[in-house]
Amino acid sequence: MNILELLSEKTININLVALNKFDAIDQMVQLISKSNNITNIEKFKQEVIEREKITSTGIGEGLAIPHAKSSEVKKASIAIGVFKEKVDYQSIDDEKVDVIFMLAAPENNDEHVEILSKLSSLLLDEDFVFGIRNAKSSGEIVELIKNKIGINTSEITEKKYYKVLAVTACPTGIAHTYMAEKALYAAAEKIGLSIKVETNGSSGTKNQLTDEDIKNCDVIIVAADKNVDTKRFNGRKVLFVNTSKAIKESEQILKKAISGNVSFYNSDGKNDEEFEEKIEGKENIFRQLYKHLMNGVSHMLPFVIGGGILIALAFLIDSKNAGSPDFGSVNEYARIFKTIGGYAFSFMLPILAGYIASSIADRPGLAVGFVGGYMATLPDASFVETASGASAGFLGALVAGFISGYIILGLKYITRKFPKSLDGIKPTLIYPLLGILIIGLLMYFVINSPFAFLNNLITDGLNSLNDVSIVVLGAVLAAMMSIDMGGPINKAAYVFGTAAITSGNYAIMAPVMIGGMVPPLVIALCTTFFPYKFSKKERTDGKVNYIMGLSFITEGAIPFAASDPWRVILSCSIGSAIAGGLCSFFGCTLMAPHGGIFVLAVITNPLLYLLSLVIGAVVGMIVLGFLKKQVDNPELGRFKGILYKGEK
Repeated sequence: MNILELLSEKTININLVALNKFDAIDQMVQLISKSNNITNIEKFKQEVIEREKITSTGIGEGLAIPHAKSSEVKKASIAIGVFKEKVDYQSIDDEKVDVIFMLAAPENNDEHVEILSKLSSLLLDEDFVFGIRNAKSSGEIVELIKNKIGINTSEITEKKYYKVLAVTACPTGIAHTYMAEKALYAAAEKIGLSIKVETNGSSGTKNQLTDEDIKNCDVIIVAADKNVDTKRFNGRKVLFVNTSKAIKESEQILKKAISGNVSFYNSDGKNDEEFEEKIEGKENIFRQLYKHLMNGVSHMLPFVIGGGILIALAFLIDSKNAGSPDFGSVNEYARIFKTIGGYAFSFMLPILAGYIASSIADRPGLAVGFVGGYMATLPDASFVETASGASAGFLGALVAGFISGYIILGLKYITRKFPKSLDGIKPTLIYPLLGILIIGLLMYFVINSPFAFLNNLITDGLNSLNDVSIVVLGAVLAAMMSIDMGGPINKAAYVFGTAAITSGNYAIMAPVMIGGMVPPLVIALCTTFFPYKFSKKERTDGKVNYIMGLSFITEGAIPFAASDPWRVILSCSIGSAIAGGLCSFFGCTLMAPHGGIFVLAVITNPLLYLLSLVIGAVVGMIVLGFLKKQVDNPELGRFKGILYKGEK
C-alpha cells in the first residue's frame, strides 16, 4: 500500500497550535476529515480517544500516531500535523509532542497493521522526521515522503529492469515478510544493487514480479517460510533462504546471489523444499514438515480470526444471557454473529488439511486434503462410534493433510510412466478420483476413530484443569511464544491455542497471545528506561516495538534477540511466563486468535488482562535492563539517574 495514496496536501498542516492532548486530537480529526472519507467525525473522534485510554499513542521523541479502526471510515486516510509549540501528550517517554500522524482505518479489514508498520519504518529515519519538522509547506512534506518511499520501499519504482529480484513470505504474512523486504532493500542500497521485492503478506501479493522483470534479472532470491509460486522462475538462477536469514544476513545473501554461485531452477514437479535442500544442503525432513504445516496454518488463519472474533462478539452482545443453554444465540443480533462466525469456523479444518496437502503435492493435493479435513470434522465419519459424538478435530485434519499430500506424490510416482497422451487426465481425473477415494477410506477406517478419542481426551483434560494447572500451563505456553519469536516453538504454542479454540476451550489462547505481546514491549520499555544499554539506532528502533507489541507482532523483538540472544530471550521469556500465568490466574479467556489490544473488548476480564500484560512487560524490562551490558553513548552526556553507573 502506497502511503501517498492515503493523504493529500489538504490533510497536512504545519502551523497547528494546541492547548493540550485532546485539543491536539480534535484538530487532527478536523484535519483528517478533509479527506472526505469519514462519515461521522464526532464518533470517529470518540473512538480515537477511547483508543488513547488503553495506552498513549505518543511513541516518544516528540512523535505520536493516534489511530482508530472505525465503521465511520470509508477508506483509509492519514493526516499529518506539525505543531508550533510542543503539546503535553502523555507520551511513553514523558516528552511533549510536536509531530502527529493520525490514521483512520476502515473496520472491515486489517490494513491498519500494514499502514502502521510502514509509518513506523518512516519514523525510524531521523532525517525524515527532521524534514517533517522543518518543512515550509504541505507540498514539501508530500515530496519528502515521495522521495523517501522511492528510495526505501517497493511502492514507487523508476527502473525498468532489476539486477536482483526477491520474494518474501512468512506463515502469518505480517512481520517477517515485511522485515525481510526492508532488510533486502537496505542491503541492496548499501552495496549499490537494483532490486525489486515482491511481498506475499496477509493482505495479498504486493509489488508482484512481472514476466518482464523475471526475464531481465540476473538472479532471484526466494526468502520464504512457506511455499510460494516458483514455477514462473523455471530456467532462472534462484537462491532459496528463510526469512530469518534474509533479515539477519541480507547483505551476505545479496553478495552470494550475484556471485554466480547459484544453481538454475528447473520446475520438474518436485517441491520447493526439495530443491532448497539440494542447493543449500541444510534443510531436513523436520524443516520441510514444518513448512508444510505453516502453509496450512497461514491459509487457515483468516477463517479462525474472522470467525473467532464474530463468535466472541456474539457472546459479548448476549452477555446478559450468560449461563443460558443457548448463550450466544438468545439475542437475535448475537445469533446472527454467531451463525456467520460458525460458518467461517466450519471451513478451518478443511482449509488447513487442503493447503498442507497442496504444499506437499501442489494443486492436485488440494481437493484430497479438503475431503480429508472435512471428514475430520464429522463425528459419524468413522466405522467405530466415537465417544460423546467426538470428531477427529484439529489433530485428525492435520494428519489428513499430510497423508493426502503424500498420497498424491505416490500417485504421481506410480503414473510417471503412463503414456504422454494421458498427461491431461492425470490432474483432472486420476489424482482426484483415486486420491479422494484413498483418503476417504483411510479417514473412515483408520484415522478418525483413534484421533476422535485423542481429541476428546485432550479436550476433557483441558476442561478439567484445576487453578494451579491452568496457571502453570498458561505460563509455559506464554514462555514458548518468547523463546524463538515466530519460530517452530512459538508456532507450536500458537497452533495449540488455535486448536483449543476449535474445541471450545478459550482459556488457552489468552496466555498464548499475551506471551507473544510481551517481547516487543520488553524491548520498547527497556530502550526507553535503560537508554544507556542501547545504541542510538537501537533506541530509535525500540520505539516501534510499542506498536508491534500491542498489535501482537512478536517478531519486532527479533533484531534485538539476534544481537544479544541469551539476555533478550531469557528476559522476554520470564516476562511472558509471568504475564501468561497471571492472565490464567485471573481467569482471562480469549475467543479470537489474533488482534492484540484491538480485540480487548472480547477478552474476559480485559482490565486484568492488561494488568497482566503490564506486569509481565515491566518485569521483563527490569531483568533485561540489569542483564544487558552498558554501551558507549557519548551523545547522551552525563546521566544522573539511578539507571546509569559511571560517567563518560
